[in-house]
Amino acid sequence: MLPLVTVLIAIISVLLIAVILIQNPKGGGIDSTFGGSQANQMFGAARSADFVEKLTWYLAAALLVLCIVAAIMAGAGAESLPTPEVPPTNTPQ
Repeated sequence: MLPLVTVLIAIISVLLIAVILIQNPKGGGIDSTFGGSQANQMFGAARSADFVEKLTWYLAAALLVLCIVAAIMAGAGAESLPTPEVPPTNTPQ
């Protein structure tokens, strides 16, 4: 289950990077470098900015939750592992 969560974290991280990069730095909607004029015509300038901003927040929240779940799962797995016994060392006197 932990590998699945790790893959989901990687996918959401890449999507979050992409969503952040398509945002206009001035908060005006989708940047024209990534086809912003077509997206602004399709959604309207205000709606595309709202959609991208909401998507950013949802992806960030999902990433936070998945990281917490992965940390809990990794911690629970470490408790069930046997601890190796260290043999006593013989020191000459």
